[in-house]
Amino acid sequence: MSVANAISPSADAPVVAPNRRRVFQGRGRSHGYITRLMSPGDLGAVLKPFVFLDLFDNEGDRFPTFGLHPHSGLATLTYVAEGSVSYEDTNGATGVLRAGGVEWMRAGKGVWHSGGAGDPGLTRGFQLWIALPPHLELGDSESLYQSAADIPVVGPARVLLGSYGGVANAIVAPSDITYLAVSLKAGETWRYDPPAGHAALWLAMGKGAVEIPEVLEHGEIVVFDRLEGGVGFTARTDAEFVIGSAAPHPHPLALGYYSVHTSQAALEAGEARIEEIRETLVAQGRL
Repeated sequence: MSVANAISPSADAPVVAPNRRRVFQGRGRSHGYITRLMSPGDLGAVLKPFVFLDLFDNEGDRFPTFGLHPHSGLATLTYVAEGSVSYEDTNGATGVLRAGGVEWMRAGKGVWHSGGAGDPGLTRGFQLWIALPPHLELGDSESLYQSAADIPVVGPARVLLGSYGGVANAIVAPSDITYLAVSLKAGETWRYDPPAGHAALWLAMGKGAVEIPEVLEHGEIVVFDRLEGGVGFTARTDAEFVIGSAAPHPHPLALGYYSVHTSQAALEAGEARIEEIRETLVAQGRL
């Protein structure tokens, strides 16, 4: 059964379900210290606006630096669970993002950024891409950086984007999205009930293992069905994961190498702006 078919409920499925079913579980593809858990051509096509997810874990080694590279039509959210990463972007920001912090980059019509090694030692976290709606995909770019102290906390959950438990992150979400980072001690339980209309629901394990009741372990991504309801978790060990839910992105995905847009025309406009920025960077000797 394809992932797309698995996520679509049958016509006679109940309208309300107290617990959502796991319909996909996998480990993605690893290359060095990066594990690709979601891409626009696979899970991202059915979980949109969530279209891309990487787990990064340098296992204590020197983390590689990714040179300046472009994006358009999407937003990236990088969450550092442990350690630190450096950053630079063509909006003029540069610095080091430390544990618990977030980098938010809404690319809009085009931006270039880079990242890589921060302080020596273990660095672990996630980078998520979110497809933007038409009114933002060719808008101005925006870059925001939050320290751990800037991020609202509700129980074991850090609110990285959207709102949860009556509090909201200061970052303005581009659509109806909730994205949380959750830490549980061994034996602790926690339940997530998405807001009404959040058909897309998934989680990715960054550390340890939990039961739902199926066992989910470090490095796995899990997709749940689209029925109303939530998911309960019990930590088998000390565990950390990110979980996302959202209203569906009702637009096709027009894909470039670093870009995601809602149409071919928008993609071409975004890639033209990316090229303009590239020429400026070359003239400045930065590429």
